[in-house]
Amino acid sequence: MADIPVICFVAAKSGTGKTTFLEKLIKEMVNRGYELGVVKSDAHNFEIDVPGKDSWRFAQAGAKATAIIGPDKYALIQKTDQKSDLKYVLPLIQDVDIIFVEGYKAANRPKIEIVRREMGTEIVSDLENLVAVVTDVKELQVPVPLLDINDCGEAADLIEDRFLSKKKDIN
Repeated sequence: MADIPVICFVAAKSGTGKTTFLEKLIKEMVNRGYELGVVKSDAHNFEIDVPGKDSWRFAQAGAKATAIIGPDKYALIQKTDQKSDLKYVLPLIQDVDIIFVEGYKAANRPKIEIVRREMGTEIVSDLENLVAVVTDVKELQVPVPLLDINDCGEAADLIEDRFLSKKKDIN
């Protein structure tokens, strides 16, 4: 099985528009026939288990990992001592053409950086991993393609050309 391509979408600051842009890009890629996995980096100790439900009760009883499997999806909750590295989570995502990661600025992975003028024009990605910059700043000087923040089709084209072996037919 070939490795699934992974692209991190990063920005210098929270509120730059990563989620909004990714939401539009995901819809564009799905419309082009691709199946996507998405990983969201969170710094706020999120909770997805519902107090009182069986999986929550198992965790409260001391289970380090709990999973729930339904007829059309499953979820795994794994307690960790620190924020997990992508290399442990990515293999859990299967049967997709590409994985988008929101965040993980320090990861040694291809990155598309989101830059909006009102949030500052600092580039935080190392140039070695920077694939493109999605921005509203036309005069930004970087050695990678500048893509219009309002045109996710440009980003989808670049991702297809660079990371996906063949374009899928639009159904």
